[in-house]
Amino acid sequence: MSQEDKQHAEDDFEGGVDTEASEQEQQDSTSETDADDRQESEEEEARELPSQAAAVHQRLRKDGQKELARDSMALLWSAVAAGISMSFSMVARGLMHAQLPDTGAGFMIECLGYTVGFIVVILARQQLFTENTVTAVLPVMSHPTFANFGALGRLWGVVLIGNMIGAALSAITFLKMPMFDPSTHEAFITLGKHLMEKTPFEMFSSAILAGWMIATLVWLIPAADQAKVWIILIITYVMAIGGFAHIVVGASEMFYMVFSGNADWSDFLFRFGLPTLVGNVVGGTFIFALISHAQIRGDLEAQKERKQGLIQRHHKKKQADKKVQD
Repeated sequence: MSQEDKQHAEDDFEGGVDTEASEQEQQDSTSETDADDRQESEEEEARELPSQAAAVHQRLRKDGQKELARDSMALLWSAVAAGISMSFSMVARGLMHAQLPDTGAGFMIECLGYTVGFIVVILARQQLFTENTVTAVLPVMSHPTFANFGALGRLWGVVLIGNMIGAALSAITFLKMPMFDPSTHEAFITLGKHLMEKTPFEMFSSAILAGWMIATLVWLIPAADQAKVWIILIITYVMAIGGFAHIVVGASEMFYMVFSGNADWSDFLFRFGLPTLVGNVVGGTFIFALISHAQIRGDLEAQKERKQGLIQRHHKKKQADKKVQD
């Protein structure tokens, strides 16, 4: 088998060249007979499907490849929209907090508001740090090159900046425009004060779990089908009950605190921002993504070997057909 065939086999299962794109190129450059042979090989491959975990990994990896290839301005605008949309979590929870009694039952109902921003952002496919950025880690793990790490850093930086811009715009708009009554404004401040009760290490620790849960959410969505909203609601509702820190939702609350004079920028950066950011990255990327990649690594290797065998058989068949024709 030629080196080129081996490379195609590795690319298909290790995150290099997009499988669909490479198949399209082959269709454009081969004869009708070759296309029939390739279809036979694909049918044989389909009978040897990978594990379900490997199939989910492959789908998420392809999504990650697309995210890494997107234009920076497109990413930025989508991230700004996500930052604005995530402020719906603060709004919904604040409105409920202002109307519900300060009891355990009121708190449990109020936490439902926290899920609203996540539902909007994820279903709208907007760029949210810790959500779409997790999928981009998988192709980098498959091909850990300097170019891929650079692309991942660009994606993370652009999305995080865009999310912060959107959250800040929402917070200052809610504060300066006559949208809410005084009790609701007080509720927003109460949410921010509750967030600031944590020490930086407590913030970091809870953010690890939040990052893990969002990464779990990303992993579950491809199999959720019509139950996507329920999956998002359940996981983010647990995050709200546990008070697990998320960098974008918390940023909406902290920006509101800073702009209203109830906190300063040092609180935003060192008490909330940096500990939460690092915790989310550790939980969502270095723990969940690494473990998820490790669990299907053996499947990917076996799948690659099967692919190489298919290509080799296809190559031998072409040679045999050529000899017959000669």
